Amino acid sequence: MVFALFKTAMHDFVKAFTRQELKPGEMVSLAIDDRMVILFRSLNDEFYCIDDVCTHDGGTLSDGEIVGNEVVCPRHGARFALDSGRAMCMPATQDTLAHEVKLDGDDILVRIHEE
Repeated sequence: MVFALFKTAMHDFVKAFTRQELKPGEMVSLAIDDRMVILFRSLNDEFYCIDDVCTHDGGTLSDGEIVGNEVVCPRHGARFALDSGRAMCMPATQDTLAHEVKLDGDDILVRIHEE
């Protein structure tokens, strides 16, 4: 797990990483606009960003394991879809927030959503 901190004007895209820094199948924990998120690069070269919080108990997801396109909470086993933040199984019943990701050349850009 890698940790980085970025500040930007609200609702703007911010450069989070480059393709070379984030390998397929890896995730990184970031603080963007004072919000902890996970940036993930799938084996199919798709990029996703969700809040780094389990909605079941507030624990961090970035210490969890990636299984397919889901992250498994290390505390109680709740699973969240990396592409949407959707809660996939109990004990989580609420989704975690997903954020917009786009590519600009080799730069991976993230825009934080408040809701």
